[in-house]
Amino acid sequence: MLAVFVNCAAVVAGSIIGLLFAKKIPQKITDSIQIACGLVSFVIGVQMAFKYQNVVFLALALILGGVVGTALDIDGKILKIGRFLERVFLKKEVEPAAENKPDAPAPAPDAAKPEQFSAGKPQKNFAYAFLNASVLFCVGAMSIVGSFKAGIEGEYSIIFLKSVLDGFMAIGFAAAMGVGTAFSALAIFAYQGSLTMLSVFIQRYVSEALLAEITGSGGALIVLIGINLMGIKKIKTANYLPAVLFSALFTICEPLVRALFGL
Repeated sequence: MLAVFVNCAAVVAGSIIGLLFAKKIPQKITDSIQIACGLVSFVIGVQMAFKYQNVVFLALALILGGVVGTALDIDGKILKIGRFLERVFLKKEVEPAAENKPDAPAPAPDAAKPEQFSAGKPQKNFAYAFLNASVLFCVGAMSIVGSFKAGIEGEYSIIFLKSVLDGFMAIGFAAAMGVGTAFSALAIFAYQGSLTMLSVFIQRYVSEALLAEITGSGGALIVLIGINLMGIKKIKTANYLPAVLFSALFTICEPLVRALFGL
């Protein structure tokens, strides 16, 4: 579990640096940082997405994952976790999003203003930062392979490298979106900690093909994060998280299907 703690600490440290940095810059610079983070996320996501080995699996995983995730409203549930953490740790009452209230009146035209400063600090969306940072730091092959190597072999190099990368990304995310980025360390701890603890039992099922398909669908999710951060379109990224599970399921079941039909 040492590697998991190091990864969490790197994200928290990067977030603190980003928050300190954000206090000293104007909002327009913060906005440019957010766009830059979105562009970097987009590029990383595209690189990961092209690791797939079967485009049919990728397409089906994203379609089915989006349907299941939307039906379960995974994005909304993670946002609720973020709002709960904000209330508990920041002692701040968070109003539910207006879009979740069916009878809520539409905001007045002059209400849609850019984020304003309060005591020199831009108003941030805690839950939104928590959601996007959690997805970014948890999806991907480095989380899986690194956790397995840490749990089975005591080899921490992959997670240590991931920690450095996550720490630098956390600086930009926290500067642009706020303190919610730091709390994504809780998601990292839960996810990578679970993989590390269970690695002995599930390592036998992990193949190169499985990692490739998971990396491909995970990369597609990071592309969606990039699109969100750049303001191109508002997408509920977390609703596509089941795509990663579908990618794994398709890859595991493929040999069984081939054997069943003699292919």
